[in-house]
Amino acid sequence: MAGTDEDAIAAADDALYVLTAVLLTPAQFPSVLGDDYPEACAALGLAPLAEGYGLVLGQDGDGARWTVVIDDVSLVAVAIASWDCGMEYDLSPDERTVVAALPGWPLAVAVAAPGVPAPHDPDPELSDAPVLSPPDTSTWGSAQRRLGADEIALRWAVWREQIDDADFQDPADGAAKDGAPAGAEGGGEPSDGAGGEASPRHGGIRRVLAEARSYVDSPPPLGRVRSSFATSDARTLRADGPGWSMVARTDDIAFVLLDDEPGEVLPVGRGPELPGLLEALDKLAVRPL
Repeated sequence: MAGTDEDAIAAADDALYVLTAVLLTPAQFPSVLGDDYPEACAALGLAPLAEGYGLVLGQDGDGARWTVVIDDVSLVAVAIASWDCGMEYDLSPDERTVVAALPGWPLAVAVAAPGVPAPHDPDPELSDAPVLSPPDTSTWGSAQRRLGADEIALRWAVWREQIDDADFQDPADGAAKDGAPAGAEGGGEPSDGAGGEASPRHGGIRRVLAEARSYVDSPPPLGRVRSSFATSDARTLRADGPGWSMVARTDDIAFVLLDDEPGEVLPVGRGPELPGLLEALDKLAVRPL
């Protein structure tokens, strides 16, 4: 397994200053790494264990960036929950839980450890594994598309308030449609669009909905459909596939992002089919414990 050489583990374990941590489990994983859990694990050279991993991001005494993979998922989950509540938590993994020490960080980290040199890549002699680095946000690709979907899921209310439900109505008969061709170039914010009547002609939306429906009959790789708490009566759904991401609320609309439409966010109205599709996807989705 990549990054498990003793020199790398020793270097990362030597006074590692922990800056942050994330979970790598079927229900929660950094989406920049892949469209599903096995793909995210493969990006780090890890086997997709059912229990998952914790990723601890920090600097060693020389300031070098390291991502330490541990198999104590509950320890990382408790640390994250404590930090989210504004509480201090000393995340100090037992060396027996260390699975791999990978050079670099797969995610952007805005803070640095005090009293050590600025973050930098470790000495290449310490590990044969490729140095991890966050995706380049100046270009558009699969990682950026997934990051965009993360942002929509995190700030759903902000994105939802920009959409007028009247945009999903056919001016001829008032019938709700499956989607709308609204989008925004570059800025990533949906525009008013041309109304719901043109949306079935959008090939990208049709393809995404068709592939999402296929998941119901043929379950996709683990983690490709995830469900998380939204409100007492609704869930937030996240579905990904080759070249696309969809974020939806089970009681509301959906947003679609595509690799081949940089910066575009495409709202999909509920219509007659979306509610049933979202309900079916929610039943097969993995959920955080």
